[in-house]
Amino acid sequence: MKNIFIEGPINPAFVAESITKHTVKTAIGGHSIFLGQIREDLIDDKKVEAIDFTTYHEMALEKAGEIREDIITKYELTCAHIYHSLGKIKVGEICLFVFTSAPHRKEAIRACDEMVDRIKKEVPLWGKEIWEDNTHTWKENK
Repeated sequence: MKNIFIEGPINPAFVAESITKHTVKTAIGGHSIFLGQIREDLIDDKKVEAIDFTTYHEMALEKAGEIREDIITKYELTCAHIYHSLGKIKVGEICLFVFTSAPHRKEAIRACDEMVDRIKKEVPLWGKEIWEDNTHTWKENK
């Protein structure tokens, strides 16, 4: 089972390297990339400074693997990749990187969109929102 977790934020250079590695796969006609970034939410006059992500590792890897295989089969993808941050990720930093590739763009785009939705709904990941006053609340995915 491939590890999808990265300690800390996802570096934009890592995203660029991932794209570069795919230039040798000449059956690919389109890629779709989703980058999830920590948003500076404002609730009750308090700003979010970071989100601290934790997971149930074994179950999360199993579920992410299932989602990945389902999506690859459904959309006949050439490949698909999921990376998610763990630990404290600050506002403006990237915490989720989903990358799908297919012979045609529409399949890559639809696959990426569905994969992100399923990750947010099905993978056991929790985000503790850290506020500017050092209080926190547990984030709920909408």
